[in-house]
Amino acid sequence: MFKKSILLSYGVIAYSLFFVVFNYAILFIGNILVSPSLDTLAPVNLTEALLIDIGLLAVFALQHSIMARPAFKRLWTQIIPEPAERSTYVLASTIILAAIVYYWQPLGGVIWQITDPTLVAITYGLFTIGWAILFLATFQLNHFDLFGLRQVWLQFRGQPYTALPFKTPWLYRHMRHPLYVGLIIGLWAAPTMTIAHLVFALGCTGYVFIGTLLEEKDLLDALPEYKKYQQTVPMYIGWKKNAANS
Repeated sequence: MFKKSILLSYGVIAYSLFFVVFNYAILFIGNILVSPSLDTLAPVNLTEALLIDIGLLAVFALQHSIMARPAFKRLWTQIIPEPAERSTYVLASTIILAAIVYYWQPLGGVIWQITDPTLVAITYGLFTIGWAILFLATFQLNHFDLFGLRQVWLQFRGQPYTALPFKTPWLYRHMRHPLYVGLIIGLWAAPTMTIAHLVFALGCTGYVFIGTLLEEKDLLDALPEYKKYQQTVPMYIGWKKNAANS
């Protein structure tokens, strides 16, 4: 029971840290209530700052890509308890995201700045919609499984973990990756777009496209029904030929 309690506590702590850091990161990206933010302007060594920012994004992308692959998970769970695998992924992601927010370097220069109050309100409305789509997408499948809480809770109760069945709730009947769609909207719906913000948005968007391809390959290998789903529902936003089965 002690080991189960430790794993449960570990999962709850990992999730709690993620929740705090991720929500702070949203405020950081949106230039809302926090300082410095992604659009803070400051004199810097441009080359050094750019290398630091690119390095931070590269570490984040590599961590996500490597730790999410099934082959890595099989090796990793020989070292750590299997119920803690997802929580460890979440914790690693959280630490790197916190490092990005803390160490991100301003690059100077404003590409665009919306000043009309109505347009600013519309842009922040889109910003809010983007992050709302992302959060809703996690709950449409299973938020607590995605972030490792379900795994450690089942272990605590002495129940075996069962993989979630393939399903296509509301958002997933219109796009295969609503979580990424929400992220992209949140990144680009910016009343102020500085060079630093542009680098961040471009880096994250590029990773989304690459990461989606890797994820699609894993899903095709793991789920026989995913092929039909892939053929009927667009990857992001677009027209579909037939509705996927819910």
